[in-house]
Amino acid sequence: MNEEKGPLDRPTAAEYASWFKALADPTRVQVVSLLARQGRPMSVGEIVDAVHVGQSTVSAHLKVLAEVRFVLVDQHGTSRFYRINTACVECFPTAADLVMGRPAPVAPTCPPEGDD
Repeated sequence: MNEEKGPLDRPTAAEYASWFKALADPTRVQVVSLLARQGRPMSVGEIVDAVHVGQSTVSAHLKVLAEVRFVLVDQHGTSRFYRINTACVECFPTAADLVMGRPAPVAPTCPPEGDD
């Protein structure tokens, strides 16, 4: 069978699945969208005010997004600021590309935190 017509290799599929799982919540999609559109680090309080969800819920969602490197955390004293990891978000394949068997826009690897 032609490799292009076969499934994605297992490591790539697992990486993509973790990305889709991280975005499988409307609040997390809102947070990613907010940080990407703002283009600057934001505090949890600012994010809470924008998405109208409680602080503990936003913090839990930020943890999930940080685990897949969609967001990066900057520590300033006792405050934490979250920013979009543009390098990682840019390599996120579209669902249509995966479902339709089109080549992924970019390899499914993101630089480690701080390398964006």
